[in-house]
Amino acid sequence: MTETAAPALLWTPTAERIERSKLHRFMTWLRKERGRDFEDYDSLWRWSVSDLEGFWAAVWDHFELKSYKPYDKVLAKREMPGAKWFTGAELNFVDQVFRHETAARPAILYSSETQPLKQVAWSGLREQVGAMAAHLRALGVKRGDRVVAYAPNTPETIVAFLAVASIGAIWSVCSPDMGLNAVLDRFRQIEPVALFAVPSSHYNGKHLDKGDVLAQLVAELPSVQNLILMPGETAHALPDRVSIARWADVIAKPADLKVEPVPFDHPLWVVYSSGTTGLPKPIVHGHGGVVIVIMLMTALHNDLGPDDVFHWYSSTGWIMWNAQVAGLLVGSTIAIYDGSPSWPDWNRLWQFVGETKTTFFGAGAAFYANCQKAGIEPRKMADLSALRTIGSTGSPLSEDSYAWIYDKLDKSVWLTSISGGTDFAGAFVAGCTLLPVYAGEMQVRCLGADIQSLDDQGKSLTDEVGELVCASPLPSMPLFLWNDPDGKRYHDSYFDMYPGVWRHGDWLRITPRGGAIIYGRSDATINRHGLRLGTSEIYRAVEELPEVLDSLIVDLEYLGRESYMPLFVVLRPGLTLDAALKDRINQAIRKAVSARFVPNDIFQVSDVPRTLSGKKLEVPVKKILLGQPVEKVSNPGTMANPGSLAWFVEFAKRRAA
Repeated sequence: MTETAAPALLWTPTAERIERSKLHRFMTWLRKERGRDFEDYDSLWRWSVSDLEGFWAAVWDHFELKSYKPYDKVLAKREMPGAKWFTGAELNFVDQVFRHETAARPAILYSSETQPLKQVAWSGLREQVGAMAAHLRALGVKRGDRVVAYAPNTPETIVAFLAVASIGAIWSVCSPDMGLNAVLDRFRQIEPVALFAVPSSHYNGKHLDKGDVLAQLVAELPSVQNLILMPGETAHALPDRVSIARWADVIAKPADLKVEPVPFDHPLWVVYSSGTTGLPKPIVHGHGGVVIVIMLMTALHNDLGPDDVFHWYSSTGWIMWNAQVAGLLVGSTIAIYDGSPSWPDWNRLWQFVGETKTTFFGAGAAFYANCQKAGIEPRKMADLSALRTIGSTGSPLSEDSYAWIYDKLDKSVWLTSISGGTDFAGAFVAGCTLLPVYAGEMQVRCLGADIQSLDDQGKSLTDEVGELVCASPLPSMPLFLWNDPDGKRYHDSYFDMYPGVWRHGDWLRITPRGGAIIYGRSDATINRHGLRLGTSEIYRAVEELPEVLDSLIVDLEYLGRESYMPLFVVLRPGLTLDAALKDRINQAIRKAVSARFVPNDIFQVSDVPRTLSGKKLEVPVKKILLGQPVEKVSNPGTMANPGSLAWFVEFAKRRAA
């Protein structure tokens, strides 16, 4: 899997761009305030991962984080998992947002498939958050309670999040494009006391009545006692088991915003990542860790500040929604769009970027590939004169996409491709305004993140593909997983391969230039255009059909290849996979999970490869289908049915041919 050909040089920063960058200012500050002089990014990065206490204390001071109580110690406990950061400090995510309040520019710009562009002023945002927080307090919602939202990417959802966070309650959100079962699999685990929900949504040119889903959510979440109904209409009767408040009625009652001080490691939100078995992992991140890591990422790696308009296209079901909202932490205006990126065509987001005078536009890598295939000419469709940065994440950005971006946009635009994860609410590899951009290559390993590529024996690799690991703790790593009292699931998810070292589940090559190339997932997690899902959720949907006895699905995402996700099914004796059954399988996945995870193809097999303990061998099958020899990826002595791999070997040969 190693690729060593020299990539094309696409962009070099000007002296002015370097001088004005937030990263250059940080390095100047370090020299003046800390007496630390770094000749280049690499020397700064090496200090940041060798002196964790000194580096993160410098980040705290440089950004002048607002805290009610100072910290006693930067890193009181260093081991992973279980590191303890900034003990004694009290703060709140919401305070860091509203310290940037100004009448000079809006906080939010918003548009959707059905609504024209509108602005939300900073003062209006504060007023709505204050009113909603007061309402939650009146309902009895308190610090530590979970409040969830079934909501799209709208200003109301941001208001709800900030209101929940301001009182020390714990936020969690699912997008309305998720299936009912997928939403319940997430929300049931954390037992929310209140639910924000839209009665309807609009996507891909279609009005979607969500009243029946809303009713089922209330029925299936007995802990929910209060429903806050967000704007929208439904033909269905509203549930009568809970008290219902309508959005307009709540925010019409003004109240001062009162922010609750909480410890650095107090839970801020629960997000969900995919395990290959069981329910999705409910990952808990803390106020302080999110604030300090995302501020570093947003300002120093994305070069964002108060003069920017920041748009990262995302649904609320992706961690990039959280990252988009966190643009407020550095005073940027955030521009949000609710709807399909391809409706009415692939020009729509570029037009939105032009309408909002966006300076930083980000999207999943698949978006740029789709624009290229559709023959989109962004500068012919919109005024992109304000645009100075393009961001990409979610899956590997191919060299072709790099070239397309620089062919179709102004050559002065900086392209920053990043890779990180829901798991730790940050990035491991990202951009750097001080360095050139090479095709297909992420520029740097992030400050504070000791990123390495390891082989199976734990040896560090350079210019070879290995497992992406983080060898030292980050403040935004999970506090814990919900309903994991002994920490076993947390440990098994990230630390089972290399003790005390975070294994992320991606293939990584660190280049001789210090850049990084991500090749795709090294585990069985599905990464569908940036949205990750555990295979178990698809298996539940498929294997509930009476015709299906067993199934196996793999995501063959890999840099330089078209994303391809086949599903293999074992049927009851005497049955044959036909078009009608394929359609029922696809419909089951659409309903229970999401249309995004419908497979590219479905194949009938006689057996699913399993270990002696009965576990499906997803990773070996994935490696076989990516072209690796069967003898290198499987051990027949540990398999219940070693002969089952022969079909997949032949399938791989046919696919390669």
